[in-house]
Amino acid sequence: MTRLLATVCFTFLAALAAAHGYSAGDLTVRHPWARATPPGAKVGAVYFEIRNSGKTPDRVIGATTPAAQRVELHIQVREGDVIKMREVDGFEVPARQRLTLSLGGSHLMLVNLAKPLAAGDRFPLTLRLEKAGELKLEIEVQPADARKPHH
Repeated sequence: MTRLLATVCFTFLAALAAAHGYSAGDLTVRHPWARATPPGAKVGAVYFEIRNSGKTPDRVIGATTPAAQRVELHIQVREGDVIKMREVDGFEVPARQRLTLSLGGSHLMLVNLAKPLAAGDRFPLTLRLEKAGELKLEIEVQPADARKPHH
């Protein structure tokens, strides 16, 4: 009975871990999430951590989702006392390092949302990587005041 319980617990924990991690080649995306948007909102943002366990760098070069008309890759830059978003053509994921897309920093901007993002919802997003190819993610929508993913 103890062995059966241990097997069930291990299977559950493995499934729980897999639910928040997605892999392609040497890259692993962890905890992809978005914040809920107010009614009528036309933009949203997606955040996650991507780890590169390989010996060569890779790049995030784009993304698509049915939740928005298009997805842009954004960074935030300071110009004097003003912080602005700038679209970029990719995010470098250095070898044996990680890239974090987070509030107040780099993120995926969802433009022309099909509908506002509601807390508790999930939606698919396909991430395009220069070397690793496409990676299908499921984005979990957190409450509007979330500062990090909650699981």
